[in-house]
Parts: sequence; C-alpha cells; structure tokens
Amino acid sequence: MYRSRRDWLFHAGGGLAGLALAQLAAGGKTHFPAKAKRLILLFCPGGISQVDTFDHKPELEKHHGKETKGANTITPFFGKRGTVMRSPFSFQRYGKTGQWVSNILPHLSGCVDDLTFIHSMVTRSNTHGPALFQMSTGSIFQGFPSIGSWISYGLGSENSNLPAFVALPDHRGMPPGGVAHWGNGFLPAAHQGVVFGGEKEPIADLRPTGPISGRAQEATFRLLGDMNRAHLEAHANEDALDARIKAYELAARMQLSAPEVTSVAGETDTVREAYGLNDPELRPYAYNCLLTRRLIERGVRCVQLFNGAHFGSPRVNWDAHENLEINHGKLARVLDKPTAALIRDLKQRGLFDDTILLFTTEFGRLPISQGLGEGGRDHNPEGFTAFVCGGGFKRGFAYGSTDELGYKAAENPVTLYDLHATMLHLMGLDHTRLTYYHNGLNRRLTDVHGHLVRELLA
Repeated sequence: MYRSRRDWLFHAGGGLAGLALAQLAAGGKTHFPAKAKRLILLFCPGGISQVDTFDHKPELEKHHGKETKGANTITPFFGKRGTVMRSPFSFQRYGKTGQWVSNILPHLSGCVDDLTFIHSMVTRSNTHGPALFQMSTGSIFQGFPSIGSWISYGLGSENSNLPAFVALPDHRGMPPGGVAHWGNGFLPAAHQGVVFGGEKEPIADLRPTGPISGRAQEATFRLLGDMNRAHLEAHANEDALDARIKAYELAARMQLSAPEVTSVAGETDTVREAYGLNDPELRPYAYNCLLTRRLIERGVRCVQLFNGAHFGSPRVNWDAHENLEINHGKLARVLDKPTAALIRDLKQRGLFDDTILLFTTEFGRLPISQGLGEGGRDHNPEGFTAFVCGGGFKRGFAYGSTDELGYKAAENPVTLYDLHATMLHLMGLDHTRLTYYHNGLNRRLTDVHGHLVRELLA
C-alpha cells in the first residue's frame, strides 16, 4: 500500500519524477507580428577569446611582448599582469562580406554571409558564476527564470507531445551552475526545461520499470487522472504539483513521440557526414546539434545547446587560463563542423528564416598573457564577440567594435539586456511587457534595462 497520494503519484509514474516540466497552460500570443517562431541558444561556458576567433586584431602582433602602461594598463582578474599576447592562430577574410575568422574554425568561416557578428558585447561580471547566470537568465543572481522558460511562458509549445523547452548539456558533464541554466525561477514550474541526455539514453526513466500491458497502462492512467483532478480541485494553488501532473501526462505522450525524434538512424549518410557523426571525437556534440534540428522542426519552441562543461582538470570548457592554443584548438574542433552543419541544415530545410540561433559565451578574454602558465588569457567582460543568425537578423553583417587590442568595446557597445530585448522583439515579444508578478514587482528577462538594437534587424 502507498502511504499517500503523492507516493502513488510517484510510483505510478514509473520513476518519471525526474523529468523536468515544460508544458504551458497559457500563452502563445505575441505582442506584434513575429519574424521568428523558435530559438536555439548555443552557449559556450568558460569564456571564448574574441581575439582568437572572430575579432581580428593585427595590433596584437605589432605589440606582442610589450607591457600595457598608464591609461592603457590592463589589469587581469587574477594572477600576474602579463604582456600583450598575439594570437597563436592566423586570420583570413571569408565570404562575400569579407568577415575575419580564425583558422581554427574552417567550417563556420564558410557561414559568415549568413551571420550577424556583434563585436562589442559587454557583460556585468568577470566572475564565472554571475556571468554564466546572466547569459542564461538575464540576471547575475541565482533563482531567476531562464531564457527558455520565459519563451515557454510567453509563447507556449507548438507540439503537445514534446516539451516547449529542451536543454542539451555537453556530454562531458553539466555546465557550471547546473540546472539554473534551464530553471523556471519564479515562473510556474511547468516552464522549466526538460533535459535530454546523450545518444544512448536521451530521456532518463521514460519507460516503465517493468513489463506492463497496454490495457493495464491505460487503466492506470485513467485512475491517476481521476485522482489528479480530485486533488487539484481541493488544492488549486499547488503550482509544483500541477506541473508534476502535467509532466506525467507529457511523459505518457512522449513514450510514443520521443523515440522517433531522438533517433538519427533515418538520417541520410550525407547529413550524418555533414554533422560529423562519423567522427568519434565529434559525435556526442554532433548528435546534439542534429537533435536540435529534429526538435525544432517538430515544434519545440526553444533548445539550449551547450559546448563545454564544468570546471576541472583537464579543462573541458573555454576557460583558457593556461595554454590557449591547446585549449581553444581542441574545443574549436568539436564546435566547428557540427555547428556549421546545423546552420546549413536550417537553411536547406526552410527553418532558417523563422528560427533564431544565438551563439554566445559568458565573457571574452584579455589581449595580454595570463601569467599563470604558458600562453593563457584571463577573463574579459569589457568587450567580446557573439553572433546571431536567422529569424529576422541581418545576414553577413558586423556591428560594433573593440579597441585596437580587442580589450574594450569602443563602438556601439551592446549589453546582454540589449541582445535579449532584440531577440525577444524578433519573436514578437516586447521585453518591457513580457512580465511576471513576483515579490511585489513585475519581473522581466531584461530587469529594468535593455533596448532594441534596430541596426541588427534585416
């Protein structure tokens, strides 16, 4: 016998209590016509160096080995102040628009005519935790809703058999900050992201723990449904319980839909090769990129895709305090081909124009050497590069700039609040009106900040 209805609810769900909750009871209406229906958030934890990837600075070569002095002194986040450090990588112009890209990204370099580069990004913190949280939630503090949760709250799902918001962590481990990246914060629990695992077991505990006939399972669901309705009538304001019930109902539907969407067996050899599935080193991330396309084309509203994981030794993210040439070289190889394939696949399948892909990192890196080891760089929130594409953004366009060394945003600085506001605008949402009342305030993704950067719009 079960001691309580909650015990029965857990056991009847076959262990599905671990499934995150992502269904929407209301929403789906935009404030004005939208250019984009879906959002892909590609986040690289650790801090990618802008001057070694997309922000070409010839002055680094000229001043290599020199100290920065006087008004131009660059102070590191920690460690000894080093000297100006040239990039260990070469740069070249690509595409009809002549955008500069490092040689460690040969596949993404072929996509530049479809990308909008923002070379003047700034963020509020040079510390990993707060900077990570602001990227995913708009706030440097924990406990705020993730971007995907805001999108789920505002727009809902296009497919009742799949979540509105899915998170795909790196196969090497959870991102620093863990579930906070896809948490619902103070929004209703139904809007938190559903975590999909790797290729071997994309969704944990989706199947019953033992054999059960279709008739018995149907009867179980009917009984559970009756109990749920009765309990909710008596406890109408239990948000977490209501969300858990919806999760069980979604899980039951996903038992039919999820195996099809998570299997890539039916993809052509051409597609598999394009993503890099045939390369053992690339395959885990390549699978997540291909799964991202399969999810959004089936109506998932937001997918949060990670390249890079927790902090540790050896580093499995972009936090190149030591040898940047080795760190960025290894991580770029994994990032490059699958990401470029995802962009091209969106175009080929007619998904590019109404899907936004946002590529970002928590902050950039300094143009001076780290001083902790050979050829590393420290954190730099004062100026770094992000790129966006699809969904109403200009193609083959570069906005803003950093100074001659790539240290600080010098022209048209763009805050994360601005970037988030512009992204929401293209999804038909006014960032000042997408609010939720909490703790005496009408909260929003952009807090009290942010403005639309119209120069980025097509």
